Amino acid sequence: MPPADTGASTVVVGASDPSSPVTTTAAPAADERLEPGRPGYRRMSFALFAAGVAAFALLYSTQALLPAISAAYGASAGQASWTVSAATGALALCVLPLSALSERFGRRQMMTASLAVAVLVGLLVPFAPSVGWLIALRAVQGAALAGLPASAMAYLAEEVRPKALIAAIGLFVAGNSIGGMSGRILTGWVAQAWGWRAALAAVGLLALACAVAFHFLIPRARNFRPGSLNPKTLAKTVATHLGNPLLVRLYAIGALFMTVFGAVYTVIGYRLIEEPFNLPQGVIGSIFLVYLVGTVSSAAAGRLVARLGRRGALYLAVSTTAAGLLLSLADRLTAVLLGLVLITAGFFAGHAVASSSVSRTATTGRAQASALYQSAYYLGSSAGGTLGAIAFHTGGWAATVALGLLAVLGVVSITLYGTRVARAERRALVPATR
Repeated sequence: MPPADTGASTVVVGASDPSSPVTTTAAPAADERLEPGRPGYRRMSFALFAAGVAAFALLYSTQALLPAISAAYGASAGQASWTVSAATGALALCVLPLSALSERFGRRQMMTASLAVAVLVGLLVPFAPSVGWLIALRAVQGAALAGLPASAMAYLAEEVRPKALIAAIGLFVAGNSIGGMSGRILTGWVAQAWGWRAALAAVGLLALACAVAFHFLIPRARNFRPGSLNPKTLAKTVATHLGNPLLVRLYAIGALFMTVFGAVYTVIGYRLIEEPFNLPQGVIGSIFLVYLVGTVSSAAAGRLVARLGRRGALYLAVSTTAAGLLLSLADRLTAVLLGLVLITAGFFAGHAVASSSVSRTATTGRAQASALYQSAYYLGSSAGGTLGAIAFHTGGWAATVALGLLAVLGVVSITLYGTRVARAERRALVPATR
C-alpha cells in the first residue's frame, strides 16, 4: 500500500452504484454521517490513521533489511527480495476478492480481521528459521493486509459526510505514508543496534499498538447495509473494466511506475552498504525520508494536470523519473540522493495522475475499478522488487537502472499511443459535427 499512496484515495463507493457486486439498500441520510466537530469523527480519524501506519509499516518491513537478511541466510539479493515481493504480490491478488467480501460482512469487521491476522503473523516473522519460511509468512501477511485499503475507503464513504470525505481520506493516506516510511527507518536503526530480527519484532510491536488503538477507537458502522454477494455481477464488472482500453492503459502505467519504484528501493540498500559508500544500516534506513518528497509531488499532481493535461503531466513525471535514474549512476552520495529525490517525485506524481484518472474514467463500478488498479500497482511492486534484485545481482546498479529505464519507456509508449488514439477519435468526430 508503497507505500505511501496506494491509489485507494480514488475509490468512490456508493450503494447506488449499479455495477456493485452486491445488492444494497439506499444510501444513508447525510445527517447520520460524521464530520469535524461531531462525536466520533476524531476517534474515527485517529483509528484509520493508526490502521494505515500499522498496515504499511508491516507491508514493507523487510525492505530496508534485505542486505542483513541476505547475510543471515546466505541468500542472494533476488531470494531476499521475495520477502517484499511475496507480501505485495499476495496483496495484489487478494485486494479485489477481500474488498468484495467486505460488502457482505462489513467494513469494520474486515479491517479488524485483516489487522489482527497481519499483526499476528508480524510477531511470528522474526522467528522464521529459513528464508523460505520468511517468504511464506510474508505472503500470508500481504494477503491479510489486502482487506484493509478498499474496506477503509468504503467505510469512509459510508460514514463520513461528503464535504469532509477528502480530509478523512487524506489522513488515512498520510497514515499509509508515515507507516511505510517510519517502518523502514525504525528497522534500519534497530537492526544496526540489535540485529534484523529485533528490527522486525519492533515493527510487529508498533503494529500491535496501532491495531489495539484502532480496535478501541473505530466507531461502530451506522450506515453499512450488508448485501448478498453476487460473483457473476462482480465478474461482469471486472470484465467490463478490463475491456476498457483506457482503463487497461492506466493500470499498465501504474504497474510500470511501481516497477521502477519497487526495483530502486528494494536494491538501494545493497548499493549503499557496499563500496564506495559503506553506509551503516541505520543511515540506509533513514534514506526513506525521501518519501516525504512524494507527499509534495502527489499534492502537486492536480495542479500539473490542470496546466499540462493528463498526458502532459505523465510526460513530466516520466522525464523526472528517468533523470533521477540516470543521475543515480554516479558514485557520489549527493548525486545518488538527488537521483532518489527525482525518482520519488516523478513516481508519486505519475501514480497520482494514473490512479485519479481511473476514478474519472470508470463511470460504473468505481470501487472495483480502483481495486483493479491497486492489484496492478502491487503486482508492479512485486515484479520490480524481484527483477530489480536479479538485475543488481547480475549486472550491478547499472542493470537495475536499465530495468527502470525500460519501464519508463513503457510508460512513454503507452502515453504516446493514448495521445494518438485521442487525436484519431477527435478527427473522427469532426465530420459528425458538420
